[in-house]
Amino acid sequence: MLDQKTIDIIKSTVPVLEQHGKTITTVFYRNMFKAHPELLDIFNHANQSQGRQQTALANTVYAAAQHIDNLTAILPAVVQIAHKHVSLGILPEHYPIVGEHLLGAIKEVLGDAATPEIIDAWAAAYGVIADAFIGVEAEMYENTAEADGGWKLFKDFEIVDKVKESDIITSFYLKPVDGKKLPYYLPGQYITVRMSIPGAKNIVNRQYSLSQKSNEDTFRISVKREDILQPNGVVSCYLHDQASVGDIIEVSAPAGDFFLEPTTTTPVTLISGGVGITPMKAMYSTIADVSPEREVAFLHSARTRSQQAFANKLEQLNAKLPNSTYKALYSEEGDGIFTREFLEENVIKGSDIYVCGPTGFMEFVIQQLVLIGVPQEKIHYEFFGPAVQLELATV
Repeated sequence: MLDQKTIDIIKSTVPVLEQHGKTITTVFYRNMFKAHPELLDIFNHANQSQGRQQTALANTVYAAAQHIDNLTAILPAVVQIAHKHVSLGILPEHYPIVGEHLLGAIKEVLGDAATPEIIDAWAAAYGVIADAFIGVEAEMYENTAEADGGWKLFKDFEIVDKVKESDIITSFYLKPVDGKKLPYYLPGQYITVRMSIPGAKNIVNRQYSLSQKSNEDTFRISVKREDILQPNGVVSCYLHDQASVGDIIEVSAPAGDFFLEPTTTTPVTLISGGVGITPMKAMYSTIADVSPEREVAFLHSARTRSQQAFANKLEQLNAKLPNSTYKALYSEEGDGIFTREFLEENVIKGSDIYVCGPTGFMEFVIQQLVLIGVPQEKIHYEFFGPAVQLELATV
C-alpha cells in the first residue's frame, strides 16, 4: 500500500500528465525499444506507428494517477489491458523493464520538474500498479492453461482453409498442429496470430476476433485487407496474398472481456460497422445455436454489399430465428447511414447493446444511444487494437 505522502505527490502530477502524457509515453517506447529490441517481437508495430499505443498508455497512466488512492476504480481497464497482455505474451519479467524506462521518460520529458521526490513516488506507485497487473495476468494464464484444451502463450496452428467472404474480407480457418481439441471461448473474444513475414525485421503479431461460434476443431478469423501502405496493411496483405492452406502460424489462446453471455435471456442488439462485423457474427451464430428464442436485433453498416462479409449467412440465420431482426445499410448504394432516428427505431428497448467498428463509428453510435436514453452500463464496445479515449464529451 502507498502512504499518504506518496499518494499526494502522485495526485499533484495529474495536470502534468494531462499535458505531457503522450510525449512521455512516446519517449518511453522509443528508449525501451532501443535498449531492448527483442520486445519489438511482442508489440504491434502498426499501433506504434499510428501513435495508438502511446495514447492508450498515456490514458492509462493518467487514470492511474487520478485514482491512485482507489485503484479499484480502474479495475475494468486493468482487466481489459491484462487480456491483451496475456494474448501477446507479456510476462512478469517484462515489468521491471517497463518501469525503468517509464520513469526515465518522465525524467527526460519533465527535466528539473521531475524532482527526486516525484520520481521516488512514481517508482512506488508503479510497483503497486505492476503487481496488480502481474497478479491479474497470472490468474488468466493459469485459467487458460488449465482449461480443457487450453495452453499458455503460443502454439503452432495450420491454416486448413481460406475463404473469401467479400471483396475485402477473407476468412482463415486455423487448426492446432498437435491435433488437440480447442478450448471453449465466449463469442466476441479474440486471438493473437504471430508469424514471420519475408523482409520484416521482427516477428509480427495481430489480434483478430474469432468470427464463428466456439467449436473443438478450428478457430476462424476474418481479416480485412488494408492498403499495403497503411500500418495495418503489411500483415493483412500478406495473409490475403501470400498465406496459403498448409502454412503454419503461431496462435494464442482466446482472450478478451468483450463477449456475449450465451446463456442469458436478456434481449440483445448487435451494432457493427465494416469489419467490426466479425465478433458480432460469432455472437449471432451462438445465439442461434444456444438460445434461438432470444430477442435480437442485428444492425450493420457498410459501404457496399460486396464489401460486407457474411451477408447471405446473416440473412439465413435471421430467417431461422423467430425473434430476430437483421438490417444492413450500404452508404454507397443509397441506403444512407446510421442516424439517431434509425437507432431509436431499431434498437431493442432494454437490451444489452454491443458495438464494434471504426473508432469514429463507435463514437457516433454510442453518443446517439446515450442521447436516446440508453444507460451507459448497457452499452458494451470493442476496439481493434489498443483502447483509446472515445470523444463523448458532448453527451
